[in-house]
Amino acid sequence: MLAMGKTLSEEQRVEKAVMAIMAHETWVGLAAALLIGERKIVDDDNLTACTNGRDEQYGRKFVANLSDAQLRFLVLHEGCHKLFKHLTTWKHLFCTQPQLANMACDYVINGMLVDEDQGKEFITMPKDGLLDTKYRGWDSAEVFFHLRDKIPEGGEPEGGGFDIHDWDGAAERTAEEEELLSVEIDEAIRVGGIVAGKLGSGGERIIDGLLKPQVDWREVLREFIQSVCTGKDYSTWARPNRRYISSGVYMPSGISEHVGDLVIAIDTSCSVGRREITAFLSEVESVTTIVKPERVRLLYWDTQVVADELYTGEDEVSRIVNSTKPEGGGGTDPRCVTTYMEAHSITPQAVITFTDGYISDWGEWDCPVLWAVYGNERAVPECGKVVHIKEHRLA
Repeated sequence: MLAMGKTLSEEQRVEKAVMAIMAHETWVGLAAALLIGERKIVDDDNLTACTNGRDEQYGRKFVANLSDAQLRFLVLHEGCHKLFKHLTTWKHLFCTQPQLANMACDYVINGMLVDEDQGKEFITMPKDGLLDTKYRGWDSAEVFFHLRDKIPEGGEPEGGGFDIHDWDGAAERTAEEEELLSVEIDEAIRVGGIVAGKLGSGGERIIDGLLKPQVDWREVLREFIQSVCTGKDYSTWARPNRRYISSGVYMPSGISEHVGDLVIAIDTSCSVGRREITAFLSEVESVTTIVKPERVRLLYWDTQVVADELYTGEDEVSRIVNSTKPEGGGGTDPRCVTTYMEAHSITPQAVITFTDGYISDWGEWDCPVLWAVYGNERAVPECGKVVHIKEHRLA
């Protein structure tokens, strides 16, 4: 530890680190975010650092053994968990596999901090920090499922990072408290964007990414599946009145009884790769473990359905992420999906179609359909609901 650090208490050293970050040209845009919540030192030899998405705790012994540069990295790391709302956005990953959820969030944050500090040497990652350049540009969910796929059957994940995340503490906040915190964080991001923009700071890239309005496609996917699989949606959906299309509203024309099947239709002609499809299917799996549809049918298509995989029961559905996309034959015609379903008497409660959206005729569907469009924000389906999935999510 630096000699100067020995003249200050751990509380003073953390405060000094916060002030240094707020004054540094690279990180000044994050200043407002660092003022959110409480920050305290805890006399627990086993504690390194911890956040519940609002407040932060630091182990006295752990802080005492860090250099100033390492401590600045640690404070930024905990602050980024807060900025990215990790403990609310990815709580379903934590419920699936806690250690992997912690690791995935840390890989994303550490990678961004290291990239931003290139050539400046203002921060240094503490020992046991998780870092892998192949995860650059990935979001936490993509890292999570990549890590999970590498674990041998019956094995345990290796590694854990230098901090812990208080997911249970985050879950204890009421809906009103969570909303107030979200507003506070959004305001801090807005202020940070103004400051960073005026100063042209390097950290502007992080703030700019947070400021861009993005629909959380995973949340839309979850809400869609939960609504239709619990019988709260309609299953007879005709081509909509065009006056509703501009507002993204698709009006159903009638009601039919609950079926309990879910069809996932993946466009093989699009440029989406294995990693994106795996992340998409992983979200489908995550939601289906909650709503438990009777069957999930996976259809791969281009101008015709080229593969049909049926998953029945929770154990089989859990293996859906291992499905491998067949080679596409060129062309894109989603009408082949409805033709195939009619020919094989497939009557799903809902269809979710994963595509890049370069489609001339979206067809007519007799059930609720959600278009998950990857990397093509100009795509406007003529029927159903749409959620646009950006090519990369910040965290």
